Amino acid sequence: MILDNIMAAFGEILTVQTLILMLVGVAGGLIAGAIPGFTIAMAVVLTLPFTFGMPASQGLATMVSVLVGGLSGGLMAGILTGIPGTPSSVATTFDGFPMARGGKPGLALGIGVWSSFCGGIISACLLVTLAPQLARIGLEFNPWDYFMLVMFALTITASLAGRSLVKGLIAGLVGLLVRTVGEDEAVGMARFDFGTDVLLQGFDFIAVLIGLFAFSQLLRDVRDPVVARKSLTERSAVQIRIEHRAAIREVMKRWTIVIRSALIGVFTGILPGAGGSIANILAYDQAKKASKHPDKFGTGIPDGIIAPESSNNAVEGGALIVLMALGIPGDVTAAVMLGALLIHDVIPSPTFISEEPVLAYSIFIAFFLATFIMLGLQSFMLRVFVLVTKVRMYVLASIILGFCGIGVFAINNIEFDVWTLLWFGILGFVMRHFGFPLAPMILGVVLGNIAELNLSRAMAISTDLTPFFTRPWALFFLLMALFSAAFPLFQAHRGKRLWTLFYLPTACFALSAPLFMMGGVTRPILAAALAALGAFVLWRRARGGWLLSTSEDQAVLRES
Repeated sequence: MILDNIMAAFGEILTVQTLILMLVGVAGGLIAGAIPGFTIAMAVVLTLPFTFGMPASQGLATMVSVLVGGLSGGLMAGILTGIPGTPSSVATTFDGFPMARGGKPGLALGIGVWSSFCGGIISACLLVTLAPQLARIGLEFNPWDYFMLVMFALTITASLAGRSLVKGLIAGLVGLLVRTVGEDEAVGMARFDFGTDVLLQGFDFIAVLIGLFAFSQLLRDVRDPVVARKSLTERSAVQIRIEHRAAIREVMKRWTIVIRSALIGVFTGILPGAGGSIANILAYDQAKKASKHPDKFGTGIPDGIIAPESSNNAVEGGALIVLMALGIPGDVTAAVMLGALLIHDVIPSPTFISEEPVLAYSIFIAFFLATFIMLGLQSFMLRVFVLVTKVRMYVLASIILGFCGIGVFAINNIEFDVWTLLWFGILGFVMRHFGFPLAPMILGVVLGNIAELNLSRAMAISTDLTPFFTRPWALFFLLMALFSAAFPLFQAHRGKRLWTLFYLPTACFALSAPLFMMGGVTRPILAAALAALGAFVLWRRARGGWLLSTSEDQAVLRES
């Protein structure tokens, strides 16, 4: 049965028209990722209207291709100009630009390309193997569990804002508020429409997304007249030849960094709202800590390119795992993919892979093929990028904004959506100016509907609130939400306050309880291992005299 579904999926993807669309999608994604301000989310959003008339498998394959291309495109701008094309390529510039400026741009580009390829392939393998397993777990979820999962998603998104925890929470709440405008899907009641029909339909998610991310970024790019008149390559020369053989040798020598960084990327992608902007910095940081020569990072060494590029390309595999298995978007681009599935009358859920196996395997195969296409097109698109970087920023911004307006209007053919783009673009610009993270707000808009529907379903089944705290999965996500909300505070006081010594053991003991409650064989074993880890950490710290030292924590984690 599985083999039949796989063969049917190959039949859907391996058509001339679909392969041509995937080639165009990867090429467009590479260019979009390479242009600062033109984010991957923007590229995927602008692709969405063109897929309306396509079969579901073909449309999603095209969008996956744009996604994979965009993940790799950011390294071109980061390495050649020192300007990261996307937030997920910020850490690549730390060593990529110094290596290029040191006379080895071809090697730096080659290392980035092959690291991206390896990270994408590892992520694709995990997508195929983990998504069906996670979907089986998702079948255990009830409305109470889904509601707590969304609460955890919103909390961890805000906590990842780091020092801006309060601002992250505020942004998430604003997103939830935006989602309440319009007709209530549960009972059909009008809310916050102020007697107008246009507000009764609510704010279109895609218009909100483009406004917050695209229009607000374009406003930032052109607000300085001097910067707006400059092109990206006015200050540096560009080398267009990629040294593939030398790059492969460098990547193979450091295969442990590739695997570790790819796993970090997949894990970060699974966490709602984290995305490549977190993954590439985290992978770079871990590579530096594990290196025998951390002082060389930032001077142009291969390790500093391999880690972030392997990680950021693996992120979307993790995000798609959660999207396909649980219907929860891991990041903004996955949220757009969710919108694409809904437009094609496909609702991601724990039963998605079993109910739509051909479509699910089509997405798997498209992810694999797009990664290989990206490798082949990178050298060619690099030449195109050199031409694009000679265009002045205000011209690029005008063209991009024009495409944004056309794309938003084409979704519903409603003028109000264009105004939504304008209003939320200004709101996003103001939020960026005052340091408010946008990811929590976007996920608030996306997840608010899921949270509301499941809360309504739970209340319809029973008005008793105890299942939110007594069901194993609901309790597990509630505890995860509490500890993730406290994590920024723990980071700020780590090594300075005595209570931080009990954070990790307490988390281990607390999370082991719902795992024990789930029963079976595997989960109680995991719970016992988690409790044992907590006890071991307490024993080590008691033995060390409860010293406030981060080095003690690192030693504990290495030994465990």
